[in-house]
Amino acid sequence: MSAALDATHDPALRSWVEGADGHADFPIQNLPFGVAQPGDAPAQGVVAIGDQLLLLGDALDARLFEGAARDAATLAARATLNDFMAAGAAPRRALRTALSALLARGSAAEARARLCLRPAAECRMRLPARIGDYTDFYVGLHHAENVGRLFRPENPLLPNYKHVPIGYHGRASSVRVGEADPRRPRGQIKAPSDAAPRFAPSERLDFELELGLWIGPGNAPGEPIPVAQAADHIAGYCLLNDWSARDIQAWEYQPLGPFLGKSFATTISPWVVTPEAMAPFRASQPPRPEGDPAPLPHLWDAADQRGGALALGLSVTLQSAAMREAGLPPMLLARSDARHMYWTVAQLVAHHSSNGCDLHPGDLFGSGTISTPGPEGLGSLLEMTRGGAAPITLPSGETRRFLEDGDAVVLAARAEREGFVPIGFGPCRGVVRPA
Repeated sequence: MSAALDATHDPALRSWVEGADGHADFPIQNLPFGVAQPGDAPAQGVVAIGDQLLLLGDALDARLFEGAARDAATLAARATLNDFMAAGAAPRRALRTALSALLARGSAAEARARLCLRPAAECRMRLPARIGDYTDFYVGLHHAENVGRLFRPENPLLPNYKHVPIGYHGRASSVRVGEADPRRPRGQIKAPSDAAPRFAPSERLDFELELGLWIGPGNAPGEPIPVAQAADHIAGYCLLNDWSARDIQAWEYQPLGPFLGKSFATTISPWVVTPEAMAPFRASQPPRPEGDPAPLPHLWDAADQRGGALALGLSVTLQSAAMREAGLPPMLLARSDARHMYWTVAQLVAHHSSNGCDLHPGDLFGSGTISTPGPEGLGSLLEMTRGGAAPITLPSGETRRFLEDGDAVVLAARAEREGFVPIGFGPCRGVVRPA
């Protein structure tokens, strides 16, 4: 069941929190959940509103919630959101409704609620959940075609690509929020002309512009999730940068796929943007090109095709250390859109569980790199530079084939639709540290 529109989406709704109205990411119509550590205090669940965080533990102590909203806030106030994710959509909606009323202009509890706010700049964001498992998919059709052309010009997509969502199991332990910058990995590298591999720092480090998907209620082992019910198992969304050492990956990935070239670091944005917040931005899944195979019945649901895609603009910027020193702003590298996913998020959930695999609350999916058909929205340097053959030039005069130490990469997202207030995801930021 997709989230429905209600009073929390009203574009006329205004907040008493200074700076929330018109905020690029977190107006009152968004209200994403996260986990933050305010100063030296223990971490707790929070909600973003403008540049402030509502501390849910403090709000509970102030008795700002009642009934089902209080029960949900008790789960969401913990140092991880796993139990809140497991509770599903109904408690999440009850808490969202209560939060919207609490933070709206005219709230009778404004004075008490003000005491539960902290500036976001004074808090450290933490991973929102204990990630038991992390799966990275490959559902950006144009990215798959672009990469395939680099290595198989005559046959860029392998035969299975349009029949089944392609994915692999990643490493959950190295998923971090943006404050933990990735270190350039070392690994075995072998160029085609080399007689033997060498162990060295990666020379072809790359980013990947992806959408992250948080799992809510799971499924019992051996009990697949039907695609028509998969939306009920989605707790929210984030941005995801699956850093990739292309040279390490090229040597190791055959025949079993990515390993050390991927597992060293994955960066996510710290906010869980709920399905309810994204309700105004649901879109129909783009029709498949003529001649493409129809999905098998266990991956097909007409309602999901009508509203299972997300109208979500995506972007990535790069700022080198020299650019920062010179006061130059980040360079926009790409603008893409989540509607370029070949499979919907519901199809990913259904496919992942179709063999009886049990998903758990707090599991994380990556969409795979989401690129546009044209050059304006390529989601990786591998595509932008055609494997390093066509370097890009930065405003500082520097060139890049792949990432250098000190490069700051920031992913961003913005959901927009006429008649509704735009919302964002907050930045997904990482700075490359030396090996």
